[in-house]
Amino acid sequence: MLADLGEYIDGVVTIWCDNMSSIQLAKNPVFHARTKHIEVHYHFVREKVIEGEVDLMYVNTNQQVADILTKALSIEKHTQFRDMMGVIDIDMIAEKHDGKED
Repeated sequence: MLADLGEYIDGVVTIWCDNMSSIQLAKNPVFHARTKHIEVHYHFVREKVIEGEVDLMYVNTNQQVADILTKALSIEKHTQFRDMMGVIDIDMIAEKHDGKED
């Protein structure tokens, strides 16, 4: 996907995940009976982890910035994640240009 976007990564891609069970399942190369219901595209991630192309790292749910792209969030959480991404509120820029804020 990154190559399709014109981004080429030479090395391991880190994916931050807030689900410890998913991380352990992906890192364990043994196929368990309980995983046979998992869809094929999830096994792709497991293969990439085992091959060393992807590293799954734990991040606390309260710090999972990707949630801004995948979930409905409270305004407080949305603002927090927006700020963590470095996205600037367009209204703040307009206020500065109008002289409303120093």
